[in-house]
Order: sequence, then C-alpha cells, then structure tokens
Amino acid sequence: MEDDQKVEYLKVSDLVLWTENPRDPIDKEVTDQEIADRALADEYGKWKLSDLVSEMGERYDFSLLPTVVKIQDKYVVLDGNRRIILAKIKNKILSLKEGSDIEINELPDIPAVIPCNVCKWEIALDSVYRKHVSSGTWQPLERDIFVYKHMKKAKSAFLVLEESTGLISKNPHLNKRFVKEEVFSDDNLRKMGFHIVNEKLQSKHSPEETKNIFLNVSKKVKEKTISTRHKRGQIFDVLDPSLREIIDTNKSSSWKDVSKKTHFPEDIDDKPSTPSPKKRTRRKKKTQSEIFGQLLYLKSSTTNDLYRDIVDLWNFYKENKTNLSESFSALIRMALRLLCETASREACPNPKKIIIDDYINKFFDDAKKTLDKNTKTLLSTHNITKESLPQLLHTGAHNYKSSCNLDQTLAISLILAEMLCISHKS
Repeated sequence: MEDDQKVEYLKVSDLVLWTENPRDPIDKEVTDQEIADRALADEYGKWKLSDLVSEMGERYDFSLLPTVVKIQDKYVVLDGNRRIILAKIKNKILSLKEGSDIEINELPDIPAVIPCNVCKWEIALDSVYRKHVSSGTWQPLERDIFVYKHMKKAKSAFLVLEESTGLISKNPHLNKRFVKEEVFSDDNLRKMGFHIVNEKLQSKHSPEETKNIFLNVSKKVKEKTISTRHKRGQIFDVLDPSLREIIDTNKSSSWKDVSKKTHFPEDIDDKPSTPSPKKRTRRKKKTQSEIFGQLLYLKSSTTNDLYRDIVDLWNFYKENKTNLSESFSALIRMALRLLCETASREACPNPKKIIIDDYINKFFDDAKKTLDKNTKTLLSTHNITKESLPQLLHTGAHNYKSSCNLDQTLAISLILAEMLCISHKS
C-alpha cells in the first residue's frame, strides 16, 4: 500500500540513529553522539567511516536513501546509519573528538534536509535484511543476531556459542562463514565435547578445559592451521595433543551448561593484552578494496582453482606492492580475463573456441541484480556494462595503460564474482 513505504524529505537533525544496529548493537539509552563516538573509535573495524568518506566523493548521493521508521514521533534510521552520522557531523549536529581520523572538511556536501525511504517496521526490516545479506556487508554473527532479534527466528548454533562464551566478538577472525559452517558445525562441536540443547551450549569439560579448547580453536583459525585450504573442517585433528587427550578422557562425563560467567570470566581474546593508545593515528590513505569483494564458495573445478590462485596473487600484491613495479597490477587484470575464459569453457562449452562474450551475455544480468546500489554505481563509474565488459577484459590483456587501472580491475572483479556464484555455485 502507498502508506506502507514512501519517500519523505526529513531534516538530518530529526533523524535518530538505531541503537540496535546489527553492525554494533549497544544500550538503548545512549545518545546519537555516543553512537557516533563509538563508530569513530571503531574498535573492531565494523563501521569504517573513513572508507565511506572516500567512497562518497564530493557530494551526497541522493539515490542511496536511508531507510527510516517512525516510532513514537521519532524517525529512527534502520539502514544508512553511517551516512547519517557523517551528515550530522557535516551539519554540526554531532561533533568530532580530538584525534579522529576524519576531518570535517573532508566530508562531502550534505544538505540539512534529505530524502528518506520511510517504511513500516516490517517492510524496513525486510529491506535491510535483503540488502545486507545479498551484498555480504554483514558478517555471520551480525546476520544471526538480526534474524533472531528482529525476525523472530530460532538462535543459530553460532549465536548460542557467542552468547555462552563471547568468543566470536572478542576474536573477529572467527566471524567468518567457513568458521560458522565448518569449524563450529554440529559434528565438530560434538567431537570436541560440546553440543547445543534448547539454545544452550553444553560441555563435557571443566570450565578451565572448556575455555582452553575454544581458545585453541581460535588460535588455529587465526594462524590458518585450519582454513578453507588447509585441514578443511578437521578441527579436532589440529587441536593441541594435550587438548585432544582431555577430550577423549572426558567422553563419558555428563553434560553441563556453559556459562559465560563461570567459564569465561575474563577477557577471552587470544591476543596478548596491550595498553590502548591514547590517540589513534590518522589514516593517511584510502583503504584498498578487496579483490572479488567476498569469499567465494565455488564447486570443485579449474575455475575454482584459478579463482583461489588469483586471491593469493592479490594478497601477495597487497603485502609487497611497495617493492613491486606499477605494472604488476596489470597481471591481476590479465588473470581476470583468464578466469573468465576458463569459466566460459566450463559453463558455455564451445567446440571451436572460447568466447567470453557468451559467458558474460548468459550471466551478467542476473549477477547485476544481486549487487547493492553502491556497487552498481561503482560499475557505472568505471563504464562496466554487459556490452563493455568483454572489451575491457580483452584490452586489459593487451593494453598496458588500461591494465594498470587497478580501481577498474577491482570493479570488474566484483561483477565477475557474482557471475561465478551463479555459474559455479558449490
């Protein structure tokens, strides 16, 4: 119905930041300034406001409407909180603390009145969920919190584990899809002497043993002793021998509820504790986007092997680019063309020759539908369309200048990633 969702022009000063944002839920009674301070401090790297400033450019993009719900005469922002924080700072409604890595003169021009998508609560929740799940901007824990808290679904095992231990939030390297699905699977939890009953985590071990086992899991993931490429899913096998012995010894023990208070009374971050710096160092450069924009789970194939090789090539480039020539990034563009050719051979076999145009024509449109507005805008900025993409890949392999356009190469990788998710879904 018309009243369920409509565009309204609202004052930035009238917009209220959402305290239950899955990105970083906090106490309901906090002020907008306290939320902004938390976002600017960004202890766990979830807000990335400096990156957003760089992405926004010189002006506020009116095509990206904040999603707003009117609750008791207040306009609460369910989606677009990062942009509204910057808008409030630019309009001097909120202030920057000394030492912030953002300066007010770096912010784009943001008017005091902006268009917003004002919805009913249920419509706003559905919109927020679809946007963030499809774009991959939420990590597994954030998604699970949102689904349980706002969509009234059962708690996932991952969320139960977090509520019982605090392990995931204290060790962000565990907040990954493969950790949720493969490391902390029901089968692996049982092998380690744990299981979940009635949304409660139970253990066969003492509080100290429980804590040590989970910290050892965290360490093995962090050190990549177990990963999507090494010992995949074999968490019991990579635990320290002394812990494997404890698990075997306790097999006949009774189940006991795991309580964060008794099992994890201290900070369970597996990093050595160090004093927090009094002042954060200002970020000098824009953070570089990641190749493909997400971790892909493709079916076993030559395409999957090549995709993983390109990710390794990208990681090598990031770690060593100060010692590499400017032309090295051209290798990444060339590798994307080879990846597209390989995918074309497997998904659109042609007995005579490999034609990447066929692959792009077959999968581009459906892939583009899965992108969020920011990514679609990025593609448009770099003139990446279904018609232009074949030529961009061809010239990238033969033309030095275009090959070295790294921003365009990364944008190409984003749409190619979505195409691979369709054609080579695992």
